[in-house]
Amino acid sequence: MPDIMKENMDQAREKIKKRTEELAAELSVVRAGRANPSVLDKLHVDYYGTLTPVQQIASVSVPDARTLLIQPWDKSALKAVEKAVLASDIGITPVNDGSSLRLQFPPLTEERRHELVKTGRKYAEEAKIAVRNVRRDVMDVLKERKKTGELTEDDLKTGEKQLQDVTDKGCKDIDAVAAAKEKEVLEI
Repeated sequence: MPDIMKENMDQAREKIKKRTEELAAELSVVRAGRANPSVLDKLHVDYYGTLTPVQQIASVSVPDARTLLIQPWDKSALKAVEKAVLASDIGITPVNDGSSLRLQFPPLTEERRHELVKTGRKYAEEAKIAVRNVRRDVMDVLKERKKTGELTEDDLKTGEKQLQDVTDKGCKDIDAVAAAKEKEVLEI
């Protein structure tokens, strides 16, 4: 395999792997009825005039399957953390006990579970589209290299097959990530 093709295949693999990891990160934020500290990943608190991630000013723990416990290291930040949680799209009202916040995750209704599954499938389809776009872009590069004489017809066919294999593997990985999240969401 010419170095040009190998380089393009490696780039395609890397982009597809990165997109699969991005999908896993997107799906980790989807609330599955269980307490998961990752729902706070995008939560920023106004701490002395600076927007700071909640994990940098408080410890976040999971005392039981449906509760998140947020304990600020600086007790004066408790009100700011509470305000940030209320303003976020988490959809849970925190319970303030004076030194920490408790977030109680209610069990999901069947309807909400199916909505979350649909959302997860939408994210997975968007990831697959991104993977197919990577395939298209690399194919364009390979075809251009054939036109300039850097690749032969046989090299192009080999590259097409390898690229399709890489794309298929990427789509399978995306399906596996989505299926795992779907199983988690539908679990009662």
